[in-house]
Amino acid sequence: MADENTNQGSGQQDNNSQNEQTEKIEKLGQVELKGAKHLIHCLTIIGEVEGHYLLPPQNKTTKYEHIIPALVAIEQDESIKGVVIILNTVGGDVEAGLAIAELIAGMKTPSVSIVVGGGHSIGVPLAVCAKRSFIVPSATMTIHPVRMNGLVLGVPQTLSYFEKMQERIIRFVSDNSKITSERFRELMMKTGELVMDVGTCLNGEDAVKEGLIDNLGGLSEAIECLYSLIEEKGD
Repeated sequence: MADENTNQGSGQQDNNSQNEQTEKIEKLGQVELKGAKHLIHCLTIIGEVEGHYLLPPQNKTTKYEHIIPALVAIEQDESIKGVVIILNTVGGDVEAGLAIAELIAGMKTPSVSIVVGGGHSIGVPLAVCAKRSFIVPSATMTIHPVRMNGLVLGVPQTLSYFEKMQERIIRFVSDNSKITSERFRELMMKTGELVMDVGTCLNGEDAVKEGLIDNLGGLSEAIECLYSLIEEKGD
């Protein structure tokens, strides 16, 4: 009877754990991979990065107020040995995206990013902020200047702010990848490639050739690399 109660209790715990994982995936796009070689956290950045303003409910978004506390929890949880960041994003709020990228870059927890689908606009700093970065061959990354839409008040001050924000992005990307700031700026300001805009669109192979992304590869290569980083850290 005692064994039966124990088995029922264990089964209930497993169900509760599974329900918690399912809820995390549905609401936050996050999950801890507990049955793996090392306990790692999977973080997804998909759709549009939502910042200070709410986007329409039909938009697929990644909310930075969800990501930031998750990163703090990951860094403080000694049982979590690494984090894999999966990106398929069109970009979004520049300040919010850069804030997330800065936090990931400053973590001691080993991290690997992988771009699938696309890593556009502010998705570029988010792709390079991990310790090692991967991109699948079919993915693309769009590099362009910081944009502004709609009515702009105080034009000289606003333009100065955008220039400074653009320089922050260039510096961050060059500091966290193998591409030089001069080459990144050149790709950002390139004309004749994007219709009605300036900038450059790179496929997976080109992103690696430019030094923007470390490796061409898929999920298995990214996970294997993360395991190596964890073992090198020696926790």
